[in-house]
Amino acid sequence: MTEKHIVLGAGQIGTALAAKLASMGHDVVSVRRTATTSSKPGIRNVAGNIADLTFARELGQGADVIYHVLNPAYHRWPQELPALTEGVLAAAQSTGARLVVLDNLYMHGQMNGVAMNERSPELPCSKKGELRKRMADRYRAEQAAGKLQVAFARASDFVGPNIVQAALSTRFFDAVLRGKPGDLLGDPALPHALTYIDDVVDTLATLGTDPRGMNQTWLVPTLPAMPIATWIAAFEQELAIKIRTRVMPSWLMTVLGPFVPIVRELKEMHYQWTTPYLVDDASYRATFGAAPVPFEQQVKATAAWVKQRAPQA
Repeated sequence: MTEKHIVLGAGQIGTALAAKLASMGHDVVSVRRTATTSSKPGIRNVAGNIADLTFARELGQGADVIYHVLNPAYHRWPQELPALTEGVLAAAQSTGARLVVLDNLYMHGQMNGVAMNERSPELPCSKKGELRKRMADRYRAEQAAGKLQVAFARASDFVGPNIVQAALSTRFFDAVLRGKPGDLLGDPALPHALTYIDDVVDTLATLGTDPRGMNQTWLVPTLPAMPIATWIAAFEQELAIKIRTRVMPSWLMTVLGPFVPIVRELKEMHYQWTTPYLVDDASYRATFGAAPVPFEQQVKATAAWVKQRAPQA
């Protein structure tokens, strides 16, 4: 059955999600801050700010499912996320649409090597984690009051093509391609779960179209945590280059923080890289029969994207 699906956000996840939903035969609206002339079959682009409640309510009319994959600049979360949350709620509640929210694991705080799942305590140890929990509580309060149907998809750090903000992202690979060391936030020998972008997109689409997904929190299917060094070794082999790395010490983050916003923001999340960072996605796998894309495929697809970024001789 064809439904109207609205994707809020046209970045690394939103663009792929809109294409996925269109391929499933749905009427898709892709919402971004600024207008664009590019278009793809089955996708209608709309420009606007979802924090504008009038725009949000008008946008939501006739929608069956709304996907919240908006992600402001890291250092702008406190200023922008609360208003975006209210706009998302206004859009969904204006028409009774099902809501799917892409979330992260920050609200679980320091797990000290214990794998996170949907039942893990929400005890944030960072300002960002506290903010993400407050936003989730806002949605859950509306759901508990019978005013909203909402599903949460929680993912670990992203990996894959077109990743802009993550450990193994454009910043890391662009440095490597220039012959410079790629910066890491912690010991590359520590296991750290990375969630593949295609698995995120598939999970969001499933939660929006399968009624079993609603009114629950799910962890996106993610490969068992492995050392970042294992990923780097695989990329070295696939790219046929030597990858040098360096770990950014906490004291350097303190020094650079006042001058480099992204470094200032990363310092408070450094705890994620000091112990094994593990994900237990068994609940989603058992319910939906899904599994993450195999490691070798993730590496090959990511490496192909990296090759496209290589400077031309």
